[in-house]
Parts: sequence; C-alpha cells; structure tokens
Amino acid sequence: MTQDYSQNPRHLVAVDCIIFGFDGENLKILLVQRNFEPKMGEWSLMGGFIDDKESSYQAASRVLNTLTGLENIYLEQLNAYTEIDREPTARIMSISYYTLINIEKDIQINEKYSAKWFDLKDRPDLIFDHNDMVKDAVLRLRRRATTRPIGFELLTEKFTMKDLQNLYEAIFDEKYDKRNFTSKINALDVLVKTTEKDMSSSKKGSFLYTFDEEKYNKKIAEGFMFRI
Repeated sequence: MTQDYSQNPRHLVAVDCIIFGFDGENLKILLVQRNFEPKMGEWSLMGGFIDDKESSYQAASRVLNTLTGLENIYLEQLNAYTEIDREPTARIMSISYYTLINIEKDIQINEKYSAKWFDLKDRPDLIFDHNDMVKDAVLRLRRRATTRPIGFELLTEKFTMKDLQNLYEAIFDEKYDKRNFTSKINALDVLVKTTEKDMSSSKKGSFLYTFDEEKYNKKIAEGFMFRI
C-alpha cells in the first residue's frame, strides 16, 4: 500500500550560492541587489527555488549559469538552513552552495540582478541568514584550501608564485614569508614552471606557473597528502 503524504506539511526549498572570486589581491564575493519585497533594494546572495525535476546541485548550477553564464565550475554543497523564521513570507528552507570563479574569465553578468563584486572584508550586510552562510562558506573554503588545490580555481591558467601567495593570504587573511611559502609550494611538486614571464612586476620579471592536475591526481592515487 502506497503511503499517503497529503496530510503532511509541505515547505518550499531553495538554494543560495556564495560566489567567491579573486582579483589578484583580494578575495571577492558576488552579490545581487533585491528587486522585490521583502528587503527590496538590499544586498543578497544569488538564489532560487529548486524545481520539481532537478536536484539541489542542478538548481545551484542553473542559478549560477543564469547570473554568470558559466557552466561546469567548481561547486560544493555547504549546509542546510532550516530555522523556522529565517524568511518572513513563508517556511522556506535553503541549501547553500559555494563556488570559486576566476574573475578574469569571460563572465557575462546578467544585468537583471544588479550584481556587484565586493571585497569580502568590506561587503555590505546581507538579508535574512545570508551573513551566516558567507561565514560558513569562508570557514569551509579555508579548510579545503589546506588539504586540496581548490584555490587554483580562482587563478588564471598561468600565474606567478606571488599571485599564488596573494591568493592564500587573501583566503586566510594573514601574511606569509615569501621564502617559506615558495619552499612549501615547491615541495608539493604539483606546479609546472613555464619559460614565460610576467614582466609587469619588475624589469627582471617573474616566471609563470601552471597547476599540473594530471600529476596531482596521480600523486593522490599513490597516497600523496596535499598540505599548505
């Protein structure tokens, strides 16, 4: 006999996306300005409801594509937010995802949403429980960045060692000794030093590197532990 669930309460389920970017110096977050009530005109994470025929991951991917035009980017489920009074209009539960975007990619921001990049540390106050989502996402990003090479998602394909150091300093909000950082990164043996140089920083220039994903995956299969 099929169970009848018609007498059980039904709730709305949404996704909210924490979108991180990096401009070479600062960790950024992409926010949208609400164009409807409640909280019209205030800043918010980009979100949307989960359709009947899609998973939360598919919904988050769709929401991100709607805003940025990007597909197949790093996307990780973060948490579920289910407080009874988290939204004033209805009982809406949200599943959050965070993503990492290279700002220099060909991003086509949908003008419909009045989106804007903010420095993470100087972002405006957000609606509902979105500040909590951002805090949780930053903590997750920091944990992941110490054990996985996800930070490379925020860089261009070719980058200097200084670019990489700037990125990790932005993620962890602290300064590193250049020599120690370079030594630690080289010890991981997952970068390829190219013959090209970035000449914008000095007359001598700085060598450009790329992340060797194939080598990294092979090392992981052999028991390698990524640690920053």
